[in-house]
Amino acid sequence: MLIDGIKTFVKGLPATMNEKRGVYSFEAVVAERKAFLSKKKLTYCAKFRVDDDVKELRFTEMLKESGSGVSGGDAGTGFKKESYRTGTGPRQGSIEEQSKLFGAHYSYTFDFSRVRAFIENETVKAGYTFSYQITPRGL
Repeated sequence: MLIDGIKTFVKGLPATMNEKRGVYSFEAVVAERKAFLSKKKLTYCAKFRVDDDVKELRFTEMLKESGSGVSGGDAGTGFKKESYRTGTGPRQGSIEEQSKLFGAHYSYTFDFSRVRAFIENETVKAGYTFSYQITPRGL
């Protein structure tokens, strides 16, 4: 079955796949940066939904950065919270664009295109159509 093959692949990342209301998701930590009293983490996130009626798998992926701790400010110490926004909504774009943005801050070798290619190949082998989406709204 399509889902079973994807679950086996995801276990090798290492990541755990979850399902909620027909949407499957998994996350894998790609990189971490630790500094004095602060920690940042870069996570690869993927979601997909299988629509058996039209034999289609809709897939989306992104890189997510989270951090906590104390960082240097104007006075030398302070808490820092960062968010990335463009215009009125959250930052959007292809994972390639996100990877270039985060590549300046992190060193990692995670090949996200391998994940997408595997899921696409398994989808086609099962006789389904693979649909890549930048935003997860259609899931």
